[in-house]
Amino acid sequence: MLSWFQALMPKEEAFFDHFNEHADLLVKGAESLRKLLDGGEGVEVQCAAIMAHEEAADAIAHRVTLAVRKTFITPFDRGDIRGLINSMDDAIDQMQKTAKAILLFEAKTFTHQMREMGDEIVEAAAVTRKSVTLLKKINHNAAELGELTHKVIELEDRSDRIYDEGMRALVRSTPKSDAMAYIAGAEIYDHLEKVMDRFEDVADRISGILTENL
Repeated sequence: MLSWFQALMPKEEAFFDHFNEHADLLVKGAESLRKLLDGGEGVEVQCAAIMAHEEAADAIAHRVTLAVRKTFITPFDRGDIRGLINSMDDAIDQMQKTAKAILLFEAKTFTHQMREMGDEIVEAAAVTRKSVTLLKKINHNAAELGELTHKVIELEDRSDRIYDEGMRALVRSTPKSDAMAYIAGAEIYDHLEKVMDRFEDVADRISGILTENL
């Protein structure tokens, strides 16, 4: 009886708008991160762009958290809504941490493996945005959502392989007398890997929502 009553009640559709807005910022942040990894004088500009995107994303995450508390009928479980927006926010937070580390080390040049990891991050952000847009009609889009979440996992696996290759190259190419160069490079690789990990977390959240709502 309760489920029948809830089905008739109006749902707060603004949640999906907020998810989409946040996902757009994930893409913008990822694109700025990739441009950053081209190095040169544009590094600081792109770091500032990432900071701005992260701040805007935080504001959206906060609005979602408030809406969960105030909305009587939500499109899916409240915990899932909070978990999804928090995992999305963690992804752009990690981009910000990556930018801060790069500024801290005053890095201006990056390896081709770092740029390849940046390419994977951009693709993961695009796939995430596509997934988020399909959530509004989750039953109709179930098959495609399953494929997209699996795609993010594949991208994360590929990024892990690039990370391993890059770290091996870093060890071989860094003079033993330049420990700081190794520390800086390893730190940047670590942050990039964590960005991809956060996108996998988002994919896992979406997969869980999909399972619970079919």
